[in-house]
Amino acid sequence: MSLPFIMPRTKATNRIGPHNLDVLSVIFGSLLGDSHAERHGNGVRISFQQESSNVEYLMMLWRFLSDRGYCSTKKPKLLIRTAKAGQLRFYFKVHSWTFSSFIWIHSIFYKDGVKIVPDCIGDYFTPLALAVWIKDAMSYGLKLATHNFSYNDVLFLCTVLKDKYDIVATPNRNRDQWTIYIHSESMPILRGIVKDFVVPSMLRKQA
Repeated sequence: MSLPFIMPRTKATNRIGPHNLDVLSVIFGSLLGDSHAERHGNGVRISFQQESSNVEYLMMLWRFLSDRGYCSTKKPKLLIRTAKAGQLRFYFKVHSWTFSSFIWIHSIFYKDGVKIVPDCIGDYFTPLALAVWIKDAMSYGLKLATHNFSYNDVLFLCTVLKDKYDIVATPNRNRDQWTIYIHSESMPILRGIVKDFVVPSMLRKQA
């Protein structure tokens, strides 16, 4: 029997969870990357977006969410937008259903409309959350793109990585923004932690 909150026309006020740790891990990990929590009607929805080069990962997220009733079962379609200098960009986007029980997630990840790292991130920083964050934010090599966060937020994430998983990471300045540099000696630890949650393209990013 289907739960009421997974039905497409269910009101946000009736979508109240509870949400298991795997679902929260995916949401928290993705919000550390490129995803966004958006106020929508009487609740909040999570918006996942990836360039076409990351379609394998985006489809993995969509299957994870749709199988659990958190988004539409319709397969995401390729979208096109015009970037700077008229360049066409191809991407995929998935929106979760709107949940009133996601409002607290929005409230801890945003302050005055700016995304921040919540103080409680360590409580949800599971291996699955770490794997999702890596796929969302890791450049080729040893850097995590954290350009949207302040220096203090980035330093806090480095501390959480060390305290939680003994991964050595440091803030790395990129003009007026900050990224996270994963020290090479910690890469075997990182790969060992996330190996059960990755798709092949994620392994290539960690090479």
